[in-house]
Amino acid sequence: MADPTTETLPDRLSVNPKSPYYDEALLARGVGIRFKGAEKTNVEEYCVSEAWVRVSVGTTKDRRGDPLTMKLQGEVEPYFRDTAEGEGEAP
Repeated sequence: MADPTTETLPDRLSVNPKSPYYDEALLARGVGIRFKGAEKTNVEEYCVSEAWVRVSVGTTKDRRGDPLTMKLQGEVEPYFRDTAEGEGEAP
């Protein structure tokens, strides 16, 4: 997957360890998602090139025990939380 030392995020990323798009190193660093300009904290997976996010729906689980998700279409902006927090600070 992507190198966690770079400042670019992959086109697609998932928080589910069963997914081929899961990357533990990136997730440990902290990835935030802006969807249609609003901060989302319940994103399970995103794809920038196809412009969608998959968000969890409450605490409901599917038959495999994974969170029940819903796919939403719109503009997706992933970012690293540590660099976003550092931008607003004065030197």
